[in-house]
Amino acid sequence: MKIRPLYDRIIVKRIEAETTTKSGLIIPDTAKEKPIEGEVVAVGNGKVLDDGNVRALEVKAGDRILFGKYSGTEIKIDGQEHLILREDEVLAVVER
Repeated sequence: MKIRPLYDRIIVKRIEAETTTKSGLIIPDTAKEKPIEGEVVAVGNGKVLDDGNVRALEVKAGDRILFGKYSGTEIKIDGQEHLILREDEVLAVVER
């Protein structure tokens, strides 16, 4: 399924957290928290400003981002979980 977010929204696929600690301990599923890092899958056209102009988004498809733990709306696309976020919910872009 192809999906394109509207305006200043982006679609993000969560990047799974590590299942073991650096010392080798295995983290059980019940103790895991949802990851706050993800990869941008698709972006909208931009934010419509009060004067009617459209401001392009800072993030683009393929960027790795950090977002709040309870940000966005969870959706399923082709059986995989994704998030729809507004650009202002993005905390940072991870530079490689």
